[in-house]
Amino acid sequence: MIRKLAIAVVPLALAASAMAQDMRTETVRFQSGTSGATISDTIQGYESVVYKIGASAGQRMKIRLEPSNLATYFNVYEPGRGPGDQALVNAQLTGPMVPDVNYFDGVLPTDGEYSVSVYMMRSAARRDEISNYALYVSIEGGNAAMPQPDYADGNQGGPDFYQVATSGGGGLNLRSAPSASASVVTRLSNGQNLRNLGCRSAEGRSWCRVATLADPGYEGWAAADFLIEGSNSPAYAAAPGGSSDGTSTERVRFAPGTSGAELTGSLMPGESRRYMIGANTRQNLYVRVASDSSDMYYQIFNPGNSFLLDQMTAAQEYRGELWQSGDHVVEVINRGNAQETYNVIIGIE
Repeated sequence: MIRKLAIAVVPLALAASAMAQDMRTETVRFQSGTSGATISDTIQGYESVVYKIGASAGQRMKIRLEPSNLATYFNVYEPGRGPGDQALVNAQLTGPMVPDVNYFDGVLPTDGEYSVSVYMMRSAARRDEISNYALYVSIEGGNAAMPQPDYADGNQGGPDFYQVATSGGGGLNLRSAPSASASVVTRLSNGQNLRNLGCRSAEGRSWCRVATLADPGYEGWAAADFLIEGSNSPAYAAAPGGSSDGTSTERVRFAPGTSGAELTGSLMPGESRRYMIGANTRQNLYVRVASDSSDMYYQIFNPGNSFLLDQMTAAQEYRGELWQSGDHVVEVINRGNAQETYNVIIGIE
């Protein structure tokens, strides 16, 4: 059953202040002769813990979080960054270095002190809930595993065209450089065909420079783990391991005298729906998606298709000030294996 929602405005400055006051830092040290450590700890409400871990470029770090409260997650930050900055990975979202929720497995891109921030989602934090957890950390030398043979596993030659093939039917980030921490150029859809512009190794894995087939289109770098041989067809195909891609667009119009709307939709596996909203610089955008499924995600685009918000779980609401005028897009995505129904609330203030 889908829950009906009402817009509730929560001052983000107060929440951020509470989180900053309740943040503590711990340094992780391995015992002599070992390559890992197990940490048992507790957080309550808006409290969070940042664990500092020294490591070198090319080493492989693995982190697994086992919390008593399932609203507990962690982020990993590169040296020189921390909460409030762009994370290397968000352990809520599966991807190239997050094979499962709350499990990180990746080759490190640079030397220095990495930060691992453990926290509870705001819905649990504001109820002052408690989470007891175990955090397992290990660092090993050597290279990351090579991609499977069916994928783009060579850095020279290869097919003229690739196709995006993600196991869950979701999309793939096209990045500005061959790095998981590089900025996102756009989001590629599962089954989308791309032109191959050459591959190279970086961060212990293979990356391919590709171009979309639309004119004008996008160029950037995609992780080769999620690319298979494709074709020059601009239509999206049914990629192995996923479902046929389908994206529809709907213009959102508010009723006279209102500043928000609630819409209901249904998506098949791998499908997405884009909601287009006109807004101006310095206005505030509010978005909340409600679904009984944990496989529903959403992302927000600025005018011009740059990211305002990368893919987030439906359980997380968004409220922020806009810095461009024009049509903004909220895209709701079904990353599960079954048809899902949802509500989405969108408000402009």
